[in-house]
Amino acid sequence: MTGPRVVVLAGGVGGAKFTLGMREALRRRGAPEATVVVNTGDDIWLSGVRLQPDIDSITYALAGVNDTERGWGRAGDTERVNAELQAWGAGWPWFTLGDLDLGTHLARTGWLREGLTPTGVLERMARRWDLGARLLPMTDAEVDTIVLLEDGRRLHFQEWWTRHRASLAPVAFENPGIADAAPAPGVVDAIAAADVVLVAPSNPVVSIGPSLAVPGMRAALAAASAVVGVSPIIGGRVVRGMADVCLQAIGVETSAAAVAAHYGARAAGGVLDAWLLAEEDADAAADVAAAGIRPVVAPLWMRDVAASAAIADAALDAAR
Repeated sequence: MTGPRVVVLAGGVGGAKFTLGMREALRRRGAPEATVVVNTGDDIWLSGVRLQPDIDSITYALAGVNDTERGWGRAGDTERVNAELQAWGAGWPWFTLGDLDLGTHLARTGWLREGLTPTGVLERMARRWDLGARLLPMTDAEVDTIVLLEDGRRLHFQEWWTRHRASLAPVAFENPGIADAAPAPGVVDAIAAADVVLVAPSNPVVSIGPSLAVPGMRAALAAASAVVGVSPIIGGRVVRGMADVCLQAIGVETSAAAVAAHYGARAAGGVLDAWLLAEEDADAAADVAAAGIRPVVAPLWMRDVAASAAIADAALDAAR
């Protein structure tokens, strides 16, 4: 195959939609499959099983079995086992586990208990469907995200995000154990071999942030051929979720230019060479350029796979 070798840093629903578009764009170019490095910072143990929400969202999306209405889980899923868990007072009553989804979690947990690493588990999961991309976890270490609240409480990210809908004011996000973590096997090599690394329009704080915080990741990106990011902010608003609350907690304005500056220019020790901004944010291009990052204005609404593929094409072109 000809065409660019691509690595995508991704997480969440935005990452899943972008990865679908990237797969389509690369297929049209006759390019190799992308390697997608997926956030594992929002993973959690619940009812004795290991959940990896971002990995599952991207896997299900590429497999074509995701629930596009809810944005998470499997299409057509049922919740009989979840109801039984609640009857036993197990798990969290506000955290729904679908029956098909639980099948994934049980299989994963069993493989982990047998000694497979998260990388090995994901390789085994990928055998079931023709995903059209190689998925890697950001790390094999457990580095769940903990939210530190203004009142001093510490909540797992999933409780803060799902139960409280980010309504409790956070002051910091932590990933205990991340200082001793390392990129999962294959991640650094994939970045070194890539023609371009793309930062998906995922939550900059809790989806992309943990990946960048894994020791060795920023060094790998510093040596990459090119790094292009796609703004998750359109017209001064987050596209989905509560990323604005996360950004506010770390002192970053909810704007395309501010998020670009948060990532920083590679020339100044940051991450980015170029940054895709939405047409609605074209006026901010000068601010992005002032931060040492090349701005590229393009339509960024991922309404369907075709639109996402057009965004991926624009990101690939920006790497040139």
